[in-house]
Amino acid sequence: MKDIMTPTFSELGLPATITDGLAAAGFETPTPIQAQAIPHQLKGRDILGIAQTGSGKTAAFGLPIIAGLLAMGGRPKPMTTRALILAPTRELAVQIEESLRKFAGANRIATVLVLGGMSRANQVNKLAKGVDVTIATPGRLQDLIEDGKLKLNETRWFVLDEADRMLDMGFIAPVKAIARAIGPNRQTALFSATMAPEVAELTKSLLKDPVRVEASAPATTVTTLDQRVILAGSKAKRGVLNTLLADPELKRVILFTRTKHGADRVTKNLAIDGHDAAAIHGNKSQNARQAALKGFASGQVRILVATDIAARGIDVPGISHVINYELPDEAENYVHRIGRTARNGASGFAITLCDGTERSKLRDVEKLIRRTLPVTGDLQAANDTGVTPGTVNEARPDRPRNERPMRVGQNSGRPGGNGRPGGSGRPGAKPGQHRADGAPRQNFAGLAPEAKAWWSKLDGEAKAAEAPRGTAAKVKGRWDKRQKDVARTKRDTAA
Repeated sequence: MKDIMTPTFSELGLPATITDGLAAAGFETPTPIQAQAIPHQLKGRDILGIAQTGSGKTAAFGLPIIAGLLAMGGRPKPMTTRALILAPTRELAVQIEESLRKFAGANRIATVLVLGGMSRANQVNKLAKGVDVTIATPGRLQDLIEDGKLKLNETRWFVLDEADRMLDMGFIAPVKAIARAIGPNRQTALFSATMAPEVAELTKSLLKDPVRVEASAPATTVTTLDQRVILAGSKAKRGVLNTLLADPELKRVILFTRTKHGADRVTKNLAIDGHDAAAIHGNKSQNARQAALKGFASGQVRILVATDIAARGIDVPGISHVINYELPDEAENYVHRIGRTARNGASGFAITLCDGTERSKLRDVEKLIRRTLPVTGDLQAANDTGVTPGTVNEARPDRPRNERPMRVGQNSGRPGGNGRPGGSGRPGAKPGQHRADGAPRQNFAGLAPEAKAWWSKLDGEAKAAEAPRGTAAKVKGRWDKRQKDVARTKRDTAA
């Protein structure tokens, strides 16, 4: 029975031609973001929507657009689009188009996908006739606008979905240029999972007196999602993963890696270990990516291995588990990864395999989602995670060398060792160069301030100037490696 406090779609003001189709498709009760956003958009107001992934944002902006198109009637003019929806990735754009067609039901609307990696000629031919809705990624769309293949002077609705991810991927300049081409006589909706300062600035430039709707606190995760962390060294992760996958309860799994190379490597290992898996990342052609998604959605492929390119673009029903084989460099991507499961009120599990080098990333995630995740070094508590209990003896965190405590007397008898007066426990240490605990002080002069801050965070309470048994050179080396990893991950997530 429907909650008397929950409105129906018809009570939100949508026409019967849409609500009847929604009912036939099994959509009965609006989600919170839909209930808040749809009435304002039907009245012509701009919308700023803050909602976590899986909250029903596509219907929140899509249903008012369909209602407006049905009210307009007629056909769009050649080389124009009445509505424009921008998405950061191809996968998300494809999902949006599929959802709009489902929402429209028997009501015919002309849509086109404008994406890189797909036939440009087919896109140009569809746009030449005029379309009701264009769903696009910024790069290909800007190319077609500059080539005169699409005019935006007739565009009435402009939607920017996953705005925070759009900015992370460097699309802010194309987005602003596209908005200027549409002009001021438009209704704009901007949706984002987080309200970063850059998103707030973009909001000021694109929206006119917007209504803010918020279905959840920014960067939170759904309550029906059970999140767990398993400590496992990098070499032990493959064995831990196989132990997890031995449980048939892991029916449909998305597994995330940080890089394209990592995704291919894990997919190959899964095949060797007897699991059906397919990879999806930026080096795959669009056809290959769509084939992998189709196999995953149909159940032919049990495991989809993906980089963060897929974190916001997959809406496949029945995903039972998300496994983070590696934690992302950007904590926000953790939220979007695990949002692939436990969607629309369903339950789900998110399991993260964390080695010793990823401790700082785990702390960043916990700070962002404002909760401490349960951690285990084995699978004893696995009943609560949806996996079969059992001990994984090799699942121990890697321990960085500079954190290993010195054994008493290990250097005794050596010059400068702890067997001599004033010795620090390391050869060649001079008096006054060691800390009270025997570890040497380090000279961080000339080290970049951000590297010092990173090292301090990595070691928790320890001060950068007293990092245990590290050296400035080691810190700089690890910092440079981290910067390269971040840059590589951003390249990997580009559509």
